[in-house]
Amino acid sequence: MYIINKIHILRKEIILIKKTDKKIGLVPTMGNLHDGHIKLILLAQKYSDIVIVSIFVNPMQFNCLLDLKKYPRTFKEDCEILKQYNVDIVFSPNINDIYPNDIKNQTFVEVPKLSNILEGAARPGHFKGVTTIISKLFNLIQPDFSFFGEKDYQQLLIIKILVKELNYMIQIISLPTIRLKNGLALSSRNNNLNSKEKKIAPYLYKIIKKTCENLIKEDNSIRQEIINLSKNLLIKKGFSIDIFNIYDCRTLKTPSKNSKNIILIASVWLGKTRLLDNKKIFSTI
Repeated sequence: MYIINKIHILRKEIILIKKTDKKIGLVPTMGNLHDGHIKLILLAQKYSDIVIVSIFVNPMQFNCLLDLKKYPRTFKEDCEILKQYNVDIVFSPNINDIYPNDIKNQTFVEVPKLSNILEGAARPGHFKGVTTIISKLFNLIQPDFSFFGEKDYQQLLIIKILVKELNYMIQIISLPTIRLKNGLALSSRNNNLNSKEKKIAPYLYKIIKKTCENLIKEDNSIRQEIINLSKNLLIKKGFSIDIFNIYDCRTLKTPSKNSKNIILIASVWLGKTRLLDNKKIFSTI
């Protein structure tokens, strides 16, 4: 496994790989790897000759300095895991190389269609940071494929739009959310849950599943009533709700009554930890 932390070295390596016509798969991460990342890597190996995992805690997507400081850095442990799974290259650049000037003066990439609603409204500037670093990684690594989990569904849609509108010749491949046996979606944020919160957290997906079942069974006229009852149940369990509603899978707008592409998206707080999850109700995509 080749660990690269300098952009000029990465560029030379990419030129050599491209000369061999080998397909490159990119798995972008911020480190603190879990089984969800491993599943993405295994998927990448099915599509690609060379798998590159990036590890970069991106300051531009944090709208809270404290959250940035608290984000777990486990680079040594992550590299040990990646060696076990025969990853070809780890790209872990220095912040000053990625953002040579102050971040406030940094050229950025933004997808205006979806970046300022839902999670984007709750976390101003977050998706601008995501799309900027992803664009940089795409430019540097020039992958044929890039792999993302579906837990951050809004992020996945935004990256697909980014690729289409900026004419990247990259195929975005997504992986369904990886969960613990109790249903909790895997996330680096889960490390911030205390022992009591870890017992409560699985109720989020249990309530999401039950809500989706009820929405399928019942008439459209009581959609909002079903959603409100689920919200109340979440609050009773100890969650604080930012987002819990149904949206069109393609546009993230309120779905029409006859829509066949509906997803329930949840973004909640449990103590000081933000948890994201979703479940498609109807989908043709």
